[in-house]
Amino acid sequence: MAKIVVTSLKSKAGGRALAASVTKKRVRDTNGQLKTLRTLDAGSRTFGDDLGYVFGKNVAKARRENKRIVGAPDGAVEKR
Repeated sequence: MAKIVVTSLKSKAGGRALAASVTKKRVRDTNGQLKTLRTLDAGSRTFGDDLGYVFGKNVAKARRENKRIVGAPDGAVEKR
């Protein structure tokens, strides 16, 4: 017989402690614009979780920009 476990899929750390080995820096690009640069510690025990955290942040930013520019978060407008 299988054991049934009911639990939340959300991280108990709340997201911030999960990415403790992720550092965030504000740097300027060649045009002088501020950019956010996130770096990972490759030797971290939570590297996989940290990579998912940074990827999620990048996807959220891209979706916000697409929604602002195109009007749809996917970046592609549906054909009618």
